[in-house]
Amino acid sequence: MIKFRAWDKRSEIYLYNVQDAYDTLSGFVKYDDGEDADYDESCFGDFLDNERYDVEQFTGLKDVNGKEIYEGDIIVSKPNELTFEPLKIGVVKRSKINAGWSYRTATDEYNIWTSGKYRTYEIIGNVHANPELLEGHK
Repeated sequence: MIKFRAWDKRSEIYLYNVQDAYDTLSGFVKYDDGEDADYDESCFGDFLDNERYDVEQFTGLKDVNGKEIYEGDIIVSKPNELTFEPLKIGVVKRSKINAGWSYRTATDEYNIWTSGKYRTYEIIGNVHANPELLEGHK
C-alpha cells in the first residue's frame, strides 16, 4: 500500500493517513499524537500546494524498533558485528542511483537494505522537526 504523511508548515506538525483522507474526503487525517486533525474540504486539495505542505512517502520499510520509515526521516545506519564501518547518519530520499530508497549523508548516498544482515536502521528524527541532527553532517 502506498502511504503518505504531510508536514504542515503552518502548524509544524505531521499529518498521517493523508492518502486515506484524500481518497475518501472523510476526515481521517491524524496528528502525530493520534488525534483527529482539523478538517475542511479544501484542506486535502491543499496537500498539492507545496507552500503549506511537504508530502512524504512511506518507504515500505521499518526501522529496528518497528517504526515506519518515511521520506524525510533522519536515520542512523548501524553495522552489525560482521561489518566494520562507522555509524552513518542521513536523510531518507528516493535514490538518484536506482529505483529504490536511499539515505544521503553530506557526501554520499547509500541504499537502504531490508534484510538487516549487515546493518540496521534507526529513526532519530526528521528534517522538519530535527534539522540540528544534520548540522555536523553537512
